[in-house]
Amino acid sequence: MNLAERLRNVVKPGGSAVPGDAAEDTVHRSADPATILDGEWREAGGQRFLVIDHRYAPGYRHGRSAVVDSAPDSAADSAADSDECCWPALSIFEPSLTSGRLLFLDLETTGLAGGAGTYAFLVGCGWFERGGFHVRQYLLTGFGAERAILEDVARLVSEAGGLATYNGKTFDVPLMETRFLYHRMSATFAGMPHVDMLHPARRLWSTLETSCRLTTLERTLLGHVREGDVPGCEIPGRYFNFVRTGDARPLAGVLEHNRLDILSLALVTARLAHLLGEGAAAADTGREALGLGRIFDRAGMTGQASTCYDAAVILGEDSDTIGEALRAAAILLRRARRYDEAAGAWGKILDLRPCPSALAREAVEALAVHHEHRARELDTARRFALESLTLTTNHSRMEAARHRLARIDRKLDRKLGVSAPAPAGPGLDSAQLF
Repeated sequence: MNLAERLRNVVKPGGSAVPGDAAEDTVHRSADPATILDGEWREAGGQRFLVIDHRYAPGYRHGRSAVVDSAPDSAADSAADSDECCWPALSIFEPSLTSGRLLFLDLETTGLAGGAGTYAFLVGCGWFERGGFHVRQYLLTGFGAERAILEDVARLVSEAGGLATYNGKTFDVPLMETRFLYHRMSATFAGMPHVDMLHPARRLWSTLETSCRLTTLERTLLGHVREGDVPGCEIPGRYFNFVRTGDARPLAGVLEHNRLDILSLALVTARLAHLLGEGAAAADTGREALGLGRIFDRAGMTGQASTCYDAAVILGEDSDTIGEALRAAAILLRRARRYDEAAGAWGKILDLRPCPSALAREAVEALAVHHEHRARELDTARRFALESLTLTTNHSRMEAARHRLARIDRKLDRKLGVSAPAPAGPGLDSAQLF
């Protein structure tokens, strides 16, 4: 079915997203959605909504990962019965994440605009229990049932110690809070520890060649390739088609899409928790070790960060990764006032082949500063200052490099007892750049 046909099926009255003859369509439209989607009806306040529970056994494999291998120790019996945090290592992002199970949340919505006109027609929640993984989905079969769904979701959220999402701080949680406020209900998620996996994922696994979409991580990190997945752009149309016709068949693929998103989110989170707990030894690639080091660095855990940067240099797949790791290590060492070791790291950057030009420029400038002000080796400082002139294209940096070279020449002249002329004009001191 091409794009034009799909659009016609979305906008025309009574259109069906699943091909079939008229008699078959009539039968399925009259069939109970609970039967088609393998769910059960719940009722509250005179409104019905559909709940679909799906359990992944401990031995279920999602690509290269088995569910039981990702489950936290506290979920061996039941995470809900444990007072301990599922993954204490995640407290590096949320210090208040100290107890209870982690609840994974993902929504399917009627649009991406947000605001009071956007509904979450499918609320998917997942958690580890008894070594397996449980997904519960709430399907809004009629707009009048939204408050009843929110009340049930609120009870489930209240049993959790924290929340995990993918881009949820920007979209999912604000949307849910809007729906709660619309019904004059208290904001269930307010103040709740929340780990948005998009941000650490970007530090750990994003490259210029690889996007950081959850489905991309599912493929590259977990080794799972989806077959027959529903494109995100089709999901609202399938739901509107269900509201118009009552035919629940097109929603089966939407529910499976949502389940896979939640399961992948949980396994990617488990991978992050494992890396944080084990440190550099758990990193598989240089890029992963570099990203882990940056996370530790931002948290003030300099010892772990330094170890990760060293591992990134060893595991580095290319000069860009190795150069970034050496730069991060040099800055960390400089902050610790270990200036000679920092200079050694800057020097290793210049030995890279090929050496990224931006890193080379930064390295020679740092080495010029080090040899002028700390090592007091003016000849070496002058050599690096001259080299920085050949690598610098920015006007202000060029002026700073010339000013530094003139200052070094004056110091050399004084050392030799030669009177030097006054400087030609004002310039930037090296302390303003470093």
